[in-house]
This record gives sequence, C-alpha cells and structure tokens, in this order.
Amino acid sequence: MEDKLILTSEWDKTFPQSDKVEQRKVQFHNRYGVTLAADLYAPRGAAGKLPALAVCGPFGAVKEQAAGLYAQTMAEHGFLTLAFDPSFTGESGGSPRYVASPDINTEDFQAAVDFLSVQPAVDAEKIGIIGICGWGGMALNAAAIDTRIKATAAITMYDMSRVTANGYFDAEDSAEARYAKRQALNAQRTLDYQNGEYTLAGGVVDPLPADAPFFVKDYYDYYKTGRGYHKRSLNSNGGWNMTSALSFLNMPLLQYAGEIRNAVLLVHGEKAHSCYFSRDAFAKLTGDNKELLIIPGAVHTDLYDRLDVIPFAKLEQFFRENMQ
Repeated sequence: MEDKLILTSEWDKTFPQSDKVEQRKVQFHNRYGVTLAADLYAPRGAAGKLPALAVCGPFGAVKEQAAGLYAQTMAEHGFLTLAFDPSFTGESGGSPRYVASPDINTEDFQAAVDFLSVQPAVDAEKIGIIGICGWGGMALNAAAIDTRIKATAAITMYDMSRVTANGYFDAEDSAEARYAKRQALNAQRTLDYQNGEYTLAGGVVDPLPADAPFFVKDYYDYYKTGRGYHKRSLNSNGGWNMTSALSFLNMPLLQYAGEIRNAVLLVHGEKAHSCYFSRDAFAKLTGDNKELLIIPGAVHTDLYDRLDVIPFAKLEQFFRENMQ
C-alpha cells in the first residue's frame, strides 16, 4: 500500500464544532517516513506565538473522537493544538494497516513535536503533549526521550506493554502465560503470511454479552453507540491486527519514566478499572513537578468525553505553569 492520504473536509467528529476555534487538516511525517494526518486547532483570531499541545489516543481510537475533543477544548483555552492519527491507523499512512508499535507510536508523538516546533504561530519553547488511554503510556515514553516536551498529561492511562504482557490486573504475570501468548501470536504470524493478509482481532465486542465485565460495558457505551462511534475507529469496528500485540510483550514502555525531568500530570477516574496504571506510573516518577489527580466517582471512559468530568481548567493551569 502506498503511503498516501485521503483527507476528509466535512466535520466528521463525534463532538460539536466550536465557534471559538479555527480547525484545518494538516499532514506531517515521522522519522520512519510515515505520513501522519492531523487536525490543527487554533483559538479564533489569535495573534502572536502560542503555546502548543499534541494530542493522541485512546488506543484504537481516531482523532475525530476523544483526542479531537481535547484538542478543540484546549484551543478554546488559548493553545494551538494538534490531534493526530497514529501511524497505520485512521487517515494516517503506513502499511500494514491496523498495527501498533511502542517504538513507532512513541516516535509519532516526537514527530508531532517536530511539526509544531516549526509552525510560525507556535512558541517552540512551550510545547506539551496529552496522551489518552493507551497513548498515555506512549506520552510518558515520549517524555522520557524528548527533552523538547516541556509538560506531559496522561489521561485515564494504560500501560499497553504491561497489560499485554501481564493481562488485566497482572493476572497473567508469569513466564508460562507469556510463553503461551507468544506461541499463539507467532502461529498467527505464519497463518497471516500464508494467507497474504493480516487477521483482525475484532474491536469492542458486539453484541454485548449479558455477563460482560463492567469495563467492557464501559467501552461498548462509548465506541459502539452514537456517543463515540466513528467509522475509522478500530475499536468501533474490526480492531487491530491480531499480531499487533507481539512487540508490546517484549518492550516495556515505562522503563525510563523515572528519568523524566519535565512536568507530568496523571489524571484518572477513581472507579476506572485502569486506575492502577496511573497509580503505579506515578510511583515511578521522580521530582517535585509530578502530580496524580484522581477524579472521584469517574470511570475510564468518563475522561474520554464527559465535559463535566474532564478537568480542563486544571489542564490549562498545569500547562501554563510548566511551559514557561
């Protein structure tokens, strides 16, 4: 597949368009030569150089979902923002389709910083990033390697390497369990090669089983309903390639999180099944410019789109104070 993009011009987001913000389509490339598609949001009528934010996530979502909502809202708060589709997904390029990589997706964040740093309307000394769900872990990984990132917010964070290797709540944290996963995934590689195509793992289960765990119901309520469904979202449709998980079994994302010097804010819902990821990530962080904010009563997807739950005022304060 050629690395070329077909960008839509109509408003096809899962959230209403703001009359306080100007939005346009842009493209940029990462260090691996993949062309990424993004929506650039700017405060309407803004002048001079602005602080800027790159936004991505959740894992398996597209920029027209939660990332775009965060980007548009933070633009209303005075930032120039970039919501992008990761490599191999959405409107971004790259082949094979529907594959994730701890390395390439961390690079996607760095490529977004590359792009923002050369925009005439951006103060290159005031660039931050926001990672949602699985891209929260990617954001921390990017912050650990990219000193240009002055502040990082990880929202309702997943550590995709940990959940892939250990299962939910570390229930499969054993060499035997990981070996069984490796056997299954490598057998699938052989089948995919024989068939000449990659088998999809399936998105959020549909129809929803009556005995589904709460967090599955939580995802269904977002990705499979009018609230958050999008035609390009992997979670709303056929999901990732089955073998996409392989590299996450072998590459811990938060290995150097303790060496992040710039500011980090972790935001998570008190009742989210995933809250332990943020609590444990926070324990790895060092320095007095790190903060964990727990939202009382909130579940995982509340921080995707609930404007009455997402602490946008806190996010504005955090970025303005730490991107001086």
